[in-house]
Amino acid sequence: MNKALYSLIGYLLLPVMLLRLFIKSIKAPAYRKRISERLGFINEIPVPIIWIHCVSVGEFRASIPLIDALIKQHPAHRILVSTTTPTGSDALKQHYSKEVLHLYFPFDLGFIVKRYINKIKPDLCILMETEIWPNLIHALKQKHIPSILINARMSERSLEKYQKFASNLVNETLNNLSIIATQNQNSANRFILLGAQKDKVVNAGNIKFDLNPKADILTINALKKITNDRLVVTFASTHEGEERQIVDSFLKYQDSIDALLIIVPRHPERFNEVEKLVNHSNLTIARRSRLKSTTSAQFLLGDSMGEMMSYFEISDIVFMGGSLNDTGGHNMLEPAALSKPIIFGPTVFNFAEISSELLNNQGAIQVQNSDQLLTEIIQLLTDQKKSDQLGKNANQYFKSKQGAVNNLTNQINLLLNQKK
Repeated sequence: MNKALYSLIGYLLLPVMLLRLFIKSIKAPAYRKRISERLGFINEIPVPIIWIHCVSVGEFRASIPLIDALIKQHPAHRILVSTTTPTGSDALKQHYSKEVLHLYFPFDLGFIVKRYINKIKPDLCILMETEIWPNLIHALKQKHIPSILINARMSERSLEKYQKFASNLVNETLNNLSIIATQNQNSANRFILLGAQKDKVVNAGNIKFDLNPKADILTINALKKITNDRLVVTFASTHEGEERQIVDSFLKYQDSIDALLIIVPRHPERFNEVEKLVNHSNLTIARRSRLKSTTSAQFLLGDSMGEMMSYFEISDIVFMGGSLNDTGGHNMLEPAALSKPIIFGPTVFNFAEISSELLNNQGAIQVQNSDQLLTEIIQLLTDQKKSDQLGKNANQYFKSKQGAVNNLTNQINLLLNQKK
């Protein structure tokens, strides 16, 4: 595939992409709002801009240490953060209020991204992880605006797909970037195998290790009133199908589990679905948003936004979702930063190196199915020494990998100085 074919497919799919937003808005009305921004219809921003794109909540949280550093180091610039999802937008506004600008990310079509860039005129564009958008990156190169892909990751699975279906397009796009700053050496090697010039690729480390996660004390106290000193197991960022597995296994082992199980679905539009699932299994579930005092329910639905760190803080054990299905897992580093014992399922290709290193450092447990997950939870709940050591090892690993933000700001400052 070349860029012309990619663009043609994009034009043909534009009505489908708009329809998809409206379908999503049935459950999450925020998807219906500000669609014009996604089409490049935005107001001109008459100040120097550093543009950072974070897809959703996870990428935004990971970027916070870098955003903080850029605000401090570049006071003459405003930081513009774009997101794809409303949940990412909400998380940004909650954390930064008006300190950081927000727009929705544009569809990757030539006339849209050119209009978008002309309005914001960024001095630099920073893309997160796997946000490789051919038309956007080409337009930035044409306008002599440096672009950097940070925290870049490339799994073996992604490498094979790119090589099979779009090697020429990806090769061209990667070399239109100014710098590719990878999370680890394995990803660096894979980007080079895809055709990226070696002098563009640098292993800067993973900024997720530089997070200094802090939970809100008022939220923690509110959650502690709800949990009433019970042991807590949090199933974080779960996806469709995973809750069913967890509930089915819980039905087998519930007599051996003396703890409150908190389920926090990844997508807010699934809150009602998960509540019905638990109720239909003849189990009791309460909703965080409706409670202010103690609950004796077996499950608590984490249907509140921006409180994940508080859920982690009050947890005795954390299971990271997206790993019992084919999603590829979610970020294990936030609970590691809080010294929590971590469990994840068999599918963690999004965090292949981190999960492997956590296991090698005895900082996590990997299970193959939900039955094994529940039996491991039972063991940890009854073995405080093992549980504490698992959390301690996870935290030591987390601290040993810090320093990526400093590496990235050095690269960013070089690009900004070259543009002057």
